[in-house]
Amino acid sequence: MTAPASTAAPAFPPAIVLIDNHPATAPAVDHPRVDRRLSGCPRRETWTAFEAPQGDLSAGVWTCEPGHWRIVFPPHKDEYFFVLEGRLRLHDAARGTATEVQAGQGAVIPGGFEGAFEVIETVRKHFVVVERPLPAAD
Repeated sequence: MTAPASTAAPAFPPAIVLIDNHPATAPAVDHPRVDRRLSGCPRRETWTAFEAPQGDLSAGVWTCEPGHWRIVFPPHKDEYFFVLEGRLRLHDAARGTATEVQAGQGAVIPGGFEGAFEVIETVRKHFVVVERPLPAAD
């Protein structure tokens, strides 16, 4: 006879995660890929404060120096962000438009978006990225 599956609560139940505007830990540092750069080679710093155990959600703080590069979001990935400092512009390739987002404003980059990300004044933002599972192949 097999033992019944455990229904006990996890040893450490989920807890609130504070996202500090100026984290004390070292960030992950990168730059836009060479083949996507339109101007500059800005330093980007990411402090990931939370990653869901399922791998479908992450949140934290991101900063970037001025620069301009192409972006392509996969259809299953969306990002909400809120600008704490600075100013950026999102260029929509399909519509030929640009949306400026500055300190005190938020925006969503939807899955499937193609265009360019332009940092006009050094930006610091909170971000939340949701990645839905890809549909199963037939």
